Amino acid sequence: MARTRVRIASLVALTSAALTLVTGCGGDDTGSPSKAKGDHGKAGDHGKHGGHGGHGEHGDKPVVVVTTTWEGAFAEAAGAEDVKVIVPQSVHHAPDYDPKPSDLAAVASADFVLYAPFEPYAAKIKEAAGSEAKLVEVDLDNDPGKVKAEVGRLGALFGTADAAAKWKTGFDTEYAKLSKDVRAAWPGGTAPTAVAQVFTTWSAGLAGATTVGTYGPEAVTPAQLAGLSAKKPALVLDNAHMSTGAVLPDSGAKQVEIVNYPGEDLDLLGVYRDAAAQLKKAMGAS
Repeated sequence: MARTRVRIASLVALTSAALTLVTGCGGDDTGSPSKAKGDHGKAGDHGKHGGHGGHGEHGDKPVVVVTTTWEGAFAEAAGAEDVKVIVPQSVHHAPDYDPKPSDLAAVASADFVLYAPFEPYAAKIKEAAGSEAKLVEVDLDNDPGKVKAEVGRLGALFGTADAAAKWKTGFDTEYAKLSKDVRAAWPGGTAPTAVAQVFTTWSAGLAGATTVGTYGPEAVTPAQLAGLSAKKPALVLDNAHMSTGAVLPDSGAKQVEIVNYPGEDLDLLGVYRDAAAQLKKAMGAS
């Protein structure tokens, strides 16, 4: 019991110091649509499994612990079926989350712990729990090419390459459909111009928009704002997780809040569906 208390205290301290980095690229979810799901895979819920040495009760199915729903969605897309999310999607400010003993227990019995480069506390989570899990850095970017590359890589690590390949085929089909739908909503049939926050440029690709400038993640200076406004963009693709309000309030551009993080269902495609709906709305389509 004393050992557990030490680990929890260590993790709480690390949380307040470093979890702020999660919100830097969207450490919470502000409204990505989700579909109903069973008990497994929800943020804050644990799959029932044994030790990490033999992939738990699932035999060749790995037990995967992830820091946020974004990594969780990548893991499920790659074929993982036993996924535990450390920071619940309901936590809008990650440093406020108080890790529970059950979080440490989940890490201790995992086969893999997934984290992003901007989440240095992940290694400390593993260390605090005494886990022998393989620590895997994930390139969190919703650019289609990068998504498929990461899903394929994770599938190879998990031993679920077939499931990953099947997901990628479905992703290509759904993405093409959504992109075609958004492009059909172009005002006057012409591709719109857009300014995008650096973590939302993928949504410009989904819309077929021409990106004329980017901003962030640092605070935008008055000179940068003037330069972006001069480009007369039709759209501003803001990061919902880092928004500071209207980016170009006097430019006439329509601002779209793009959500990067999936919901509790860990459905990565839900992020693209939400973005497509928001883009169509901004372009005046129903």
